[in-house]
Amino acid sequence: MGIDTGPVLVLGGRSEIGTAVAERLAARGCSTVVLAARRSADLADEEAALRRAGATTVGRVEFDADDLAGQATALDEAFERFGPPATVVVAFGVLGDQAAAERDPSTAVAVVHTDYVAHVHVLTLLADRLRAAGRGTLVVFSSVAGVRVRRANYVYGSAKAGLDGFASGLADALAGSGVRLLLVRPGFVIGRMTAGMPPAPWSSTPGQVADAVVDALARGRQEVWVPAVLRPVFFLLRLLPRSIWRRMPR
Repeated sequence: MGIDTGPVLVLGGRSEIGTAVAERLAARGCSTVVLAARRSADLADEEAALRRAGATTVGRVEFDADDLAGQATALDEAFERFGPPATVVVAFGVLGDQAAAERDPSTAVAVVHTDYVAHVHVLTLLADRLRAAGRGTLVVFSSVAGVRVRRANYVYGSAKAGLDGFASGLADALAGSGVRLLLVRPGFVIGRMTAGMPPAPWSSTPGQVADAVVDALARGRQEVWVPAVLRPVFFLLRLLPRSIWRRMPR
């Protein structure tokens, strides 16, 4: 199927995975990349990396994922200034503090708001706009944490489980529209978000996730697990008795 070399929009312009995907797309001929993030004026390092990778135009748009009312304004600005994107990488999210979330409902709700509600809102906006354009690809990051939610990180995992279901349904709804959705299910990713945590088995880096994403885009795939071994592993883990599963680490 190949890579569409039209504009790339990264929602979560500071995300290590999101910018790594954009760098690889720039290296494959996507000359325009738009970074949408809070404090967008402070994205000089990300812009420099994209230009080194081959991007000739790097735009910046102010975007706060948690500000649902402001999402449409940010998308309108990006679409008007740089045209409808060929690829939208939805890369914002938080891991949250599980222990704090168990004590404080507002902390739990904040995680779910960012990792699920804000995604539902912006993906609905994006799907509507891309349908109107008749083309485009949405890249959505779920997680193996949402495949079977673990006691050790059930707030984050539940949000990812919801997002996984929503994105899967949206992908089916987009069939035949000219718009497609790639759902990415990474395992533990060693990076800023997980700094200080011991790596889990079959961990990956942001670069490895980005390589898998771009390969899946080129192949026209609808889902990708990173690393691929996690797909059969989690098929088997679903069969574990709950008494064992509840003791599984993050």
